[in-house]
This record gives sequence, structure tokens and C-alpha cells, in this order.
Amino acid sequence: MTEHTKAIVLFSGGQDSSICLISALERFEAVETIGFDYGQRHRIELTQRQRVRDALAAFKPEYKERLGEDQLIPVPSLSALGDTAMTAETEIEIGKAGLPNTFVPGRNLVFLALAGALAWRRGAGVLVGGMCETDFSGYPDCRRNTLDAQERALALGLDMELTIDTPLMYIDKAATWQMAYDWGGDALVELVVEHSHTCYKGDRSRRHDWGYGCGECPACELRAAGWEKWQASR
Repeated sequence: MTEHTKAIVLFSGGQDSSICLISALERFEAVETIGFDYGQRHRIELTQRQRVRDALAAFKPEYKERLGEDQLIPVPSLSALGDTAMTAETEIEIGKAGLPNTFVPGRNLVFLALAGALAWRRGAGVLVGGMCETDFSGYPDCRRNTLDAQERALALGLDMELTIDTPLMYIDKAATWQMAYDWGGDALVELVVEHSHTCYKGDRSRRHDWGYGCGECPACELRAAGWEKWQASR
């Protein structure tokens, strides 16, 4: 356990946020989750969120005891500001600025501000997010220096001590699978494989060793490559 007792997890229902939720349940006495409906084309993740939560609550008695409320917040303005491959049926490609068109400008900044407001109301001192600089698509709002700046801004704006905790920041997808294994063996890995959703296209018609997805989008490719690397290292 850490010196803080309560955390809010930014929980999408994907592999990374599911591992982050497990991490929080291992480390904090009380854990709540917050998710966001921003018109994402992979809306199936909103269904999978609750399935992951339910499965984790059944996995360990202490998880059930520590897992608190969930908030699902509508944020339609992110899609209203302009189409991206995350919010519209367009091909995923690299844009002129060198960023993939799956980048939703301001998304993590908005999510963290809303999560911070919830933390203020709930008396939670930590926000837990799955942002990562190792396996990521170049999103500037996933960088630790961005999060350090927002952590400071939220602490000042909310007049409270607040930490943005990023347990996956400097590890790759293979290491995230290992984290799940270290906490719960093959059974916990299988829980993440079966219930979490990562595929940008929202495809759950195809089951792979690493989970469901189209197998072709960048999110699926990262998840599959991490799985294969982890399996090879075992």
C-alpha cells in the first residue's frame, strides 16, 4: 500500500487501463473508476469496461472490497471539434504533422481535468492513467513531461495534493502482460485477454491468443507484438 489511500483510475476498458486498474487495486485501499464517452468508433470498450470491473471483483476478495463506484462521463465536444480515425469511419494513416489520425487533440488533457474534479469531490489524492512513452503512437499528451505540467496545474487549480500516477510509462506491452501475470498468474492474464478491448475498429468478432480485434489496426498490432514478445520470454 502507498501513503495515499484512494485513487481514481482513468479506465477505458482496454489492455493498458485494465492493467492500471489491477495495479491500483493492488496498491490502494479504495479505488474508483472514471470513463468517457466521446463518440469513439470502438464503442464496444464502454461495454467491456463493466465486464472487466465485474471480472476483477470476482477474481480476488480484496479487489471486490477495494473497488468502488464507476463514473461514465459524456464528452461529445471531442468529436464535434473535428473527425479523427477514433471518432469517424476513416482509414488510419499518418497525418501531415507526423501524428497518426487516431490522435484526438486534447483528449487526455480533458480526461485528466474531469478526473481531477472527481478526485476533489471523492477525496482521492491520485489519478492513475495508462499513458506510456514506450509503446505509443507519438501522442504528445501521453508524454510524462505533459503529465507533470498538468499534475501541477490540477494541484494548483483544485488547491489539493494530487498525483498523476502512470505505472506503464516506461515499459512496453510485453512488460504489461508480465505485470498481470505477477499479480495473478495465467488466470489474471486470461481475464485481461478475454474481457479487455483495444482494437480501434471495435472488432470483437475475431479471437486471437492476445484477445479480440481486427488484428490489423495499430492498437491490435501493438497488443499482438507485446503478447508474442512476452510469450517468447517465458
